[in-house]
Amino acid sequence: MLRWVRQQLGFDPPHQSDTRTIYIANRFPQHGHYVPQKFADNRIISSKYTVWNFVPKNLFEQFRRVANFYFLIIFLVQLMIDTPTSPITSGLPLFFVITVTAIKQGYEDWLRHKADNEVNGAPVYVVRSGGLVKTRSKNIRVGDIVRVAKDETFPVDLVLLSSDRVDGSCHVTTASLDGETNLKTHVAVPETAVLQSVANLDKLVAVIECQQPEADLYRFVGRITVSQQAEEIVRPLGPESLLLRGARLKNTKEIFGVAVYTGMETKMALNYKSKSQKRSAVEKSMNSFLIIYLIILLFEAILSTILKYAWQAEEKWDEPWYNEKTEHERNSSKILRFISDFLAFLVLYNFIIPISLYVTVEMQKFLGSFFIGWDLDLYHEETNQRAQVNTSDLNEELGQVEYVFTDKTGTLTENEMQFRECSINGIKYQEVNGKLTPEGFSEDSPDGNRHGLVKEEELFLKAVCLCHTVQINADQTDGADGPWHANGITSPLEYYASSPDEKALVEAASRVGVVFTGISGDSMEVKSLGKPERYKLLHVLEFDPNRRRMSVIVESPSGEKLLFTKGAESSILPRSKSGEIDKTRIHVDEFALKGLRTLCVAYRRFTPEEYQEVGKRLQEARTALQQREERLADVFNFIERDLELLGATGVEDKLQEKVQETIEALRLAGIKVWVLTGDKHETAVSVSLSCGHFHRTMNILELVQHKSDSTCAEQLRQLAKRIKEDHVIQHGLVVDGTSLSLALREHEKLFMEVCKNCSAVLCCRMAPLQKAKVVRLLKTSPEKPITLAIGDGANDVSMIQEAHVGIGIMGKEGRQAVRNSDYAIARFKFLSKLLFVHGHFYYIRIATLVQYFFYKNVCFITPQFLYQFFCLFSQQTLYDSVYLTLYNICFTSLPVLIYSLFEQHVHPHVLQSKPVLYRDISKNAHLGFKPFLYWTVLGFFHAFVFFYGSYLLMGEDTSLLGNGQILKPNRQMMFGNWTFGTLVFTVMVITVTMKMALETHFWTWINHFVTWGSIVFYFIFSLFYGGIIWPFLHTQDMYFVFVQLLSSGSAWFAIILIVVACLFIDVVKKVLYRHLQPTSTEKAQMYSNRVALSDEFIALQPLSRARNQLSKIRWKKIRVQSAQHVTLLKAGTEGKTIGSC
Repeated sequence: MLRWVRQQLGFDPPHQSDTRTIYIANRFPQHGHYVPQKFADNRIISSKYTVWNFVPKNLFEQFRRVANFYFLIIFLVQLMIDTPTSPITSGLPLFFVITVTAIKQGYEDWLRHKADNEVNGAPVYVVRSGGLVKTRSKNIRVGDIVRVAKDETFPVDLVLLSSDRVDGSCHVTTASLDGETNLKTHVAVPETAVLQSVANLDKLVAVIECQQPEADLYRFVGRITVSQQAEEIVRPLGPESLLLRGARLKNTKEIFGVAVYTGMETKMALNYKSKSQKRSAVEKSMNSFLIIYLIILLFEAILSTILKYAWQAEEKWDEPWYNEKTEHERNSSKILRFISDFLAFLVLYNFIIPISLYVTVEMQKFLGSFFIGWDLDLYHEETNQRAQVNTSDLNEELGQVEYVFTDKTGTLTENEMQFRECSINGIKYQEVNGKLTPEGFSEDSPDGNRHGLVKEEELFLKAVCLCHTVQINADQTDGADGPWHANGITSPLEYYASSPDEKALVEAASRVGVVFTGISGDSMEVKSLGKPERYKLLHVLEFDPNRRRMSVIVESPSGEKLLFTKGAESSILPRSKSGEIDKTRIHVDEFALKGLRTLCVAYRRFTPEEYQEVGKRLQEARTALQQREERLADVFNFIERDLELLGATGVEDKLQEKVQETIEALRLAGIKVWVLTGDKHETAVSVSLSCGHFHRTMNILELVQHKSDSTCAEQLRQLAKRIKEDHVIQHGLVVDGTSLSLALREHEKLFMEVCKNCSAVLCCRMAPLQKAKVVRLLKTSPEKPITLAIGDGANDVSMIQEAHVGIGIMGKEGRQAVRNSDYAIARFKFLSKLLFVHGHFYYIRIATLVQYFFYKNVCFITPQFLYQFFCLFSQQTLYDSVYLTLYNICFTSLPVLIYSLFEQHVHPHVLQSKPVLYRDISKNAHLGFKPFLYWTVLGFFHAFVFFYGSYLLMGEDTSLLGNGQILKPNRQMMFGNWTFGTLVFTVMVITVTMKMALETHFWTWINHFVTWGSIVFYFIFSLFYGGIIWPFLHTQDMYFVFVQLLSSGSAWFAIILIVVACLFIDVVKKVLYRHLQPTSTEKAQMYSNRVALSDEFIALQPLSRARNQLSKIRWKKIRVQSAQHVTLLKAGTEGKTIGSC
């Protein structure tokens, strides 16, 4: 029971030995020595809390905040000793803050639970009791045989047992795991591959022994022991047998597999970082400010205590006639009395620490987050997806981003390749209406409308159709004629490719007349202009990153042995001895300049003797037990030589809309962009060039293919030297996963120095946890920059969780990134609006909110401190306890909350069109020491004016009455300590509210309502509170005080004079700075007021905003026809319509 409770609280996760033994279909041995192992269930958990740990864990996180912990201590002190104020004044706001925050965080975690339940409740089919049983994903156990159909994702990590194919193979795509969209082939062991029915699988007796779960996606070590007719057959299991959770089954009707890793032990889940509480830079600044104010509080409390005892050193003040001490008080310890007085002063001044700041910030974040979801500019109509907020705690962090780490596949690109151009025999071709047309020709020109293909073109297209790893949908290869009908018209072929490039090339070839129709046994079938041809596939020379090419050896219908090769131009052109090499090289450079992904195609004819030698060498290398990889590389190099160049291809990886403009805007805003991708080096560089991440004029530095620390360190030193020598030129850095591991192991400082001096960095061949490691490296560097990670697949989850702000793209790679992100958007282009507009607004709003709260609490409590000098430090409170409690909760809370929700100090259109304005708020500029000092000094200044202004204007020429009140002889007005305190409080409420009004640039009816309404509410409340005897109150010191105060003309004069005196200096300072030293933001404010209001400009905002802006220009007449049309009537613009506001 105790172990179960610890597991529910997250303290004792299940742990097993180094290996696990899995009995397929859970057929456990019957002998008594077997002890069953305990495995995790198949639930995926992305939430932070459970029903059991929500209260303790949430309370722990909340009391980590300085203000919450401080008010808890104050509340306990008020309960334990006699203090000037009631415990309710601290306990009620604290309870309110804790409750509201817990509800908000509980709601957000409930949304995560809801998303998890959708995944965990997905229907699956398992083999149990001789039949196929439908159950939920969370009910799968280790050892269950699971059936997965075509296009479904694998619900657990499975070892493949069989498929609908005779050889037990299947094809999967792991795009959501590693970002690669290529098909990967997995195979079952021969003994289980033949078990293609549920009945046969139910009879299977086998045991799998494998390693315990680990995060490496590409490593799996195990073995399967199959019992057949009293004989045990042992087969090794490797990565080719393991189907990973999150991958998708393609080109295969169905497969059966046994669950080996479930739930949070799957490789996909192990590549998630554990979810931790992210805290924004603003919250850290708040905690720093709170500590400073805590020091001020302690100083005031200690000073007051010392001055009290210094004053009481005189005998007449130690025990005056009206306040004689009891016997107990005379005999009590002086140290205890000192501590008690110190704590009493601490309680008296405790409101200098604004507890309601936290609840206001929580409400601002929670309510403000809805604006992101409501923004129609972040709505993607094609997919019907709007932006969503998973964590509202980080809204203001969107305005502080310094580094953006982005995935490539599906984030920058649509992941859709399109054939654009090719070069054949030195001539450039384009595809025009399904025909290859030489450059400079059109269908209207004499040679443009050609029939058929010339010999070189046909050979080039056949090479493209034969040299690949493309698969065809199994459904389309059934029947004698395959996908071809009797009339010769084809049905559309559905290709699955080992890379998007290959798919685009094969599809382009099929459109222009050479169609790959599938593989039958060891033959590849092609139709050239309707004529079927069968090529026998003899050998495949697989692609590898060192050779950067792949080849096939085929036997043509005429019996000729041919080698077809395609690969990067740097690996093909040097090995070519004939063909139009120079012209093709020029064409390849031209394609690259257009941002196209290029491949060169070549071939070689073998004589019978040459082919015999090739076959012999390949067989020896492939059967070698030692140094197999090196021997294969040597044979491949021997075969792929003396090539005849056929041509080159140019394929475009379709970028998402406005990616280039977004990256350029990020650069102008001072944000550095890093691309982290699992793709190949050439692919990643090509996309970086086409999307504007790398410029053509940029000096590209490479740190790739290093195998040792020494070579990596030497290369890093050379790169650092080159950067220093060429400091004028912009540099871009390309680094691969293996080199990165070496660089981070021993040379982290040098690597960071090189990276920081580069304008753009591209990391390719990255594992998911490597992405997170790179983000952490920047995050923990001495400058502590704010990082943002954006991606669309499960391979990006670790990076998204590691960064300060994680953004998921709602793409084609599943929902893992979205579920684990802080924000989710449909397209990369929306990032600019999210940062430059929403991020900018959120930061300005919350920065002003935080500093305004400290300002108004200094204004609130400093008069209390000054009053002690006039009451012999007797701990007499200046304000009534009801005013103490309601000052932050009611009288001054709404104006700043509404400001923090609606303020737009610059027009959104200007912010988005001028990314450079983002620099004005970077590095927490508005919450630095100078702004903080300004607001604090301003608060003390206003407090002194409140107190001494009221004292000088209303406190002179008085005589003390026996009842503690003061009589003005000329007007017989009762003017006591409560009247004086109420006057100070009234001036304070009006001034701090007007100060908020001065800070507001964007006025709506709501702003007007809460600003003037707060002042009116204070007056009405005070009249009712002091004008009626309330039976449930023990004492009512404020009875008729406020009515008497307002009946005095001099009191009204004092209120107006003091308020004007306080705000006048602030207004003068704003005017002078705005005209003498305007910031770029202030210039933009003036620009936004004067900008010509074009149709597009007005259409960006709701009608109310448009009308508000239009009212600032002297139009002769404005006729509002409807919410869709506003007609402007002005000299020269009569009848001009602004459509669709």
